[in-house]
Amino acid sequence: MGLRENAAAAAGRTVTTDETDPGEYTGTMAEPLPDLSDYVPKDGEDWDMVPVHIAWLRVRRDISWIGKGDAYVENGKKKYDFRGYERVVAAFGPITLKHGVSVIPHRVVPSHRDAKSGKGTPMREATTLITWRIYGPKGDFFEMESEGEALDYADKGTAKAQTIAQRVALLVGGLIPTGAPDSDESNIERGETPVRPAASYLDEICNPHTSAGRLRQIHFELRTTRQLGALVTNEVGDEEPIGDMVVRIGKERAAGGAQ
Repeated sequence: MGLRENAAAAAGRTVTTDETDPGEYTGTMAEPLPDLSDYVPKDGEDWDMVPVHIAWLRVRRDISWIGKGDAYVENGKKKYDFRGYERVVAAFGPITLKHGVSVIPHRVVPSHRDAKSGKGTPMREATTLITWRIYGPKGDFFEMESEGEALDYADKGTAKAQTIAQRVALLVGGLIPTGAPDSDESNIERGETPVRPAASYLDEICNPHTSAGRLRQIHFELRTTRQLGALVTNEVGDEEPIGDMVVRIGKERAAGGAQ
């Protein structure tokens, strides 16, 4: 496996979330990291003493691209693919060593606030603005900034925010493409979302197994589409506004369940 392939060989990560540790990484690296000694000058050798902007261009050239090989999974279902922190660092680590480049946090400006999850669980939000210094083999440097944001139930929010900021800095500062097809290659025309007719809810409303929560949701959907006043034929053959019918049946079932 060549230098470029070694540098981009971090793979096989899966991200899952739960109520105890959102964003927890699970799984293992598909391949071991390359031997970093292969990228450090041997005794009597030195890095090519070029200005930092040239060294950084060489880093970008050797990395070439980093694919979206990580997946965000929630409730057993994949939501989207992305390039995770481990994958990005595994690609940049040996290549920056090869060219004598260091990526150092120079200034860290954190902020925190209390927050809650969708279920009302107390959480802590951490936002971190980091100024990075990119040093070349001659000791000269340039700076760039990036920001990371993370939520956590325990004490890892700040660390997560910093790793996100580092990943953003490397990808944006390195202009690293994903290797995926250009999204502009396909063009999907957006159409109007069709409105569900009021009458199509009748079977569900009259079904004795339809929950009270679903009846409330149906009422909300009808109100959103301005169909609460639509006349329908109810369960006894009379015409009735569907909004009134949903409320009436909901009250009847609630009264029946209380007896």
